[in-house]
Amino acid sequence: MQTATPLSSVPSVAPFFPPVRGTQDEAKVPWILVGVLAPILVLTFLFSPAGRLNWALEVGPGLVGIGVLAATFRRFPMSRWVYVCVFLHVLVLTYGGYYTYALTPLGDWARDTFALSRNPYDRLGHFVQGFFPAFIIREVLLRSTPLRRGGWLNFLTGSVALAISAFYELLEWWAALALDPEGGDKFLGTQGDIWDAQWDMFLALCGATLAMALLGRAHLKSIEKLVTRAKVTST
Repeated sequence: MQTATPLSSVPSVAPFFPPVRGTQDEAKVPWILVGVLAPILVLTFLFSPAGRLNWALEVGPGLVGIGVLAATFRRFPMSRWVYVCVFLHVLVLTYGGYYTYALTPLGDWARDTFALSRNPYDRLGHFVQGFFPAFIIREVLLRSTPLRRGGWLNFLTGSVALAISAFYELLEWWAALALDPEGGDKFLGTQGDIWDAQWDMFLALCGATLAMALLGRAHLKSIEKLVTRAKVTST
């Protein structure tokens, strides 16, 4: 009879990428991006025609994300690819928060140009809600777990992106209940579509899927460059 192997004796599989520590040199790109973003955030907050409360509700999740990345930078700096993606994502959120998603001029132009039934900017917002965070999710999984590139990594990245989108729909619901009817309606931006929440989650999943399919290799190269820079700095 074969004896069971103790779990303590089973070798653990280490992550593919070695640990990287944040340095002042590595912080240059994030600081440049923050320097460009800061005045945009301040000005749009102060002069938003949609009101400061709506701005805070729409842009707040992006600011929380920036805070988390800043707090974890020393022990887990992300690739420059991720920081650029966060920068672009916050710009999308800020534009929507400044006007409200249902009243953005860019969305109105798309509606009128392509004969759409509604302003589609909120659809774009939820698409990028999956597209840009997918790189953060993917990088954390690649650098902190034994997962390798392939089916399971893509499946888990897409699943987490979808879960985040679903949780955000719950947050929107709770915020709308807490606000007055007009403020809640403005924040939700459903524009009369009873399937708005389902569309939002579906588009986030589409965004995450396309991000991995189209730009996964470029993201991987950015991670490899991060690790290479860390090795050069430590030697």
